[in-house]
Amino acid sequence: MTTVAEIVANDLCIGCGLCEAVTESRVQMAMTPSGSLRPTPLDAFSACEEQKVIDCCPGVVAEARAAEDMPMDPIWGRHGAMRYAWAANAEVRFEAATAGVLTSLGQYLLRSETAAFVLHTGADPAQPMRSRWVISETPEEVQANKGSRYGPTAPLAGIESALERNEPFAVIAKPCDLGALHRLSSLDPRIDRLVAARLAMVCGGQSRLSKSRRLLEEFGIEESAVSLFRYRGHGNPGPTRVETIEGEAFEIGYLQMWEDEGTWDVETRCKLCPDALGEAADVVVADVWPGGAPTGEDEGFSGVIARSAIGESLVTDAASEGCIVLGEPISPRSFDDMQPHQVRKKAALAARYEGLGDAGVSPIATRGLRIEELGRRLSPSEARTQRAGAAARIGRARA
Repeated sequence: MTTVAEIVANDLCIGCGLCEAVTESRVQMAMTPSGSLRPTPLDAFSACEEQKVIDCCPGVVAEARAAEDMPMDPIWGRHGAMRYAWAANAEVRFEAATAGVLTSLGQYLLRSETAAFVLHTGADPAQPMRSRWVISETPEEVQANKGSRYGPTAPLAGIESALERNEPFAVIAKPCDLGALHRLSSLDPRIDRLVAARLAMVCGGQSRLSKSRRLLEEFGIEESAVSLFRYRGHGNPGPTRVETIEGEAFEIGYLQMWEDEGTWDVETRCKLCPDALGEAADVVVADVWPGGAPTGEDEGFSGVIARSAIGESLVTDAASEGCIVLGEPISPRSFDDMQPHQVRKKAALAARYEGLGDAGVSPIATRGLRIEELGRRLSPSEARTQRAGAAARIGRARA
C-alpha cells in the first residue's frame, strides 16, 4: 500500500494517532459513523509525511523488538521473566484493570524518577465513553487515568507533544501502537533516547464505539447524559459501569458484556494482528484466567512478561520497592491455556493473509513474528476456511 487513503479504504487502519503526530495535528483523528477513529482529511499529507506514516503504520508493517539474547517461544516470542503479578497497593489493585500492574509500573517510573511523565490514555472528561491521550506527571494522575479502554484509542497522537518536552518518559499503549513507535524510532532518534519504558497489555482487539453505543441503547441512555463509562476495574475483571449526570447508575457483568465475541465489533485490522502479544514492548501484562475467561470475581491477578533488559529491571525493581507483588512463574504453555484465542489467531494468520491477497489487498508485512511457521500448524481444511473468511471480511469492510 502506498497511500494512507488506501490503508483506510481497505479498513486496515487501527486509528493509532500516528498520522496526527506526523502532521503536527494538520490531520486529526476523527470518529467515523461506524465508531472508528480515522485520520481526516486524507489529502492533507505532504509526500514526506505520508511516506513516514507508510513506513510505520500498523496496517502495513509489524516488527518484533524483543532482545535477541532472550529465550524464544514460537507463540510468545522472545521473553525473560513470566510471572503472576498484582499491584501491592490494595486500592490500585481493586480499582485498576488486570490487578493494576500497568498502573503500578507507571507510578513506579515516576516515583523513581526514571520517567518525568507517562503518555497513555484515559476517559475523555467531556465524553466519558470515549478516550483521549493524556500525559500524567504524578502517580495520582496515572491512577486517575487507570483502567482498560476497550473502545478506540489514539495514544500516538500525543507522541510529538511528548518528544518535544525533551524529558525521559514512559508509554503505556496497545501492542500495535508500540509496534508503530518502534518503527518510528528508526526515523526519529529522539524515541530511543527519551522513551524510558514501553508498556503494553496483551490485546484481544479494539472494539469500535458501536459496541458501547449499543449498551447505552439497552440502558436507554443518550451519550450526552453519560458522566462515567468504566469498561472494567473495581474488581477483577469488574463490571462495565455507566453513570449519568442525573445520578443514575447501570452495570453489566464482564461476561455478559464480552462473552459473545460476535458482538465485539472489533476492527478489521485486529482480526489480522500479528503482534497482539506485545513483542515491541519492554513489559507486557495479560489476563490469566484458566481457559481464557473469568468464572467470577477475584482479588486481581495478572501475568507479566519482560521482553528486554529494561523490562526485566523494571519488574524486579518495582517489586523490590513494594509497588507490585510477583507470584509464581508462568510457563509459555500455561499462558497458552490462559490466552487460547491468541494461540488460535497466531496459527490462523498466514491463511488470513493469503485471503487478503485473494481480495487484492497487501497483507501486513511481518518481521520476526513467526507467522509462516505458526501457520503450518493449521490443517489444510481450516486454512482454507480462514483464507476464505479473511477475503470475505475484507471485501465487506471495503464495501
